[in-house]
Amino acid sequence: MQLDRIDLNLFVVLDAIFSEGGITRASEKLHLTQPAVSHALNRLRRLFDDPLFVREGRSLVPTPLARGLIEPVRAALRALEVTLGETRGFDPASMRRRFTIAVRDVLEARLLPPLMQRIAVEAPNVEIVAVRADRRELEAELARGTLDAAIDMLLPLSDAVRRQRVGEDGLVVVARAGHPLAGPALDLDTYLQLDHVLTSSRRSGQSLEDMELSRQGLQRRVRLRCQHYFSACRVVSQTDLVLTMPESYARIASQQWNHQLLPFPLPTPTLDAVLYWHAQAESDAANRWLRERLLETFVA
Repeated sequence: MQLDRIDLNLFVVLDAIFSEGGITRASEKLHLTQPAVSHALNRLRRLFDDPLFVREGRSLVPTPLARGLIEPVRAALRALEVTLGETRGFDPASMRRRFTIAVRDVLEARLLPPLMQRIAVEAPNVEIVAVRADRRELEAELARGTLDAAIDMLLPLSDAVRRQRVGEDGLVVVARAGHPLAGPALDLDTYLQLDHVLTSSRRSGQSLEDMELSRQGLQRRVRLRCQHYFSACRVVSQTDLVLTMPESYARIASQQWNHQLLPFPLPTPTLDAVLYWHAQAESDAANRWLRERLLETFVA
């Protein structure tokens, strides 16, 4: 196979279909028509004598050959993008790019409004996709380029993943205004008498506050376990249940519900927020610009 006879744009299409799982979403990402993307895929299929993607339900699933191709293709595209950016200079105002960031919902509400304000001014053609990533797959997704960056707690990742601490948070207890027991000086005995909401994406297991209580041989009464802080905050606003959650998100939610925010009655370690990116993206001007915007958002 001779490289000088291959249209390198075909590999951009391969990457987009692999990432998006379909022709329609790939065409939107690339700002191309669906027939143009389909035509490029057909050329790739003839080039490799392989279907590359097969339909399962509404998605196109990569064949073993496509899965084997994607890592070197992405590495080559990223290297080319970095080289071109260094050669012609980086201009965020004219950049057309979609950045995918892994971020937990507790940080998403804090991050996205100021981030999008900055992007609207500096890079109006940039699109941000905030997703929830499996922590076990985080390093692999950063290496593949399916994630441009991630913001999460401190995680045991290899040195191939670069990281920078961007902030910290503490825990507060959230109660409805006028709660009969939750006064401003909430002590441990009163905290243990209350009924609690626990928020977790997992079906079982302890939260940070439960681990701190168990170290003291204590246990609280959890009456509701739910998936999202937004739902938990609504429950708290309409019942006598209380919720222990990160302070920054609690302050955002209290603007809507006028909750009481009370100190958690035990010393707890701070919740660090850490920005992650892959070493392969270290010198990518666009990725560096994104990281700087994320850092500015947390510092502001």
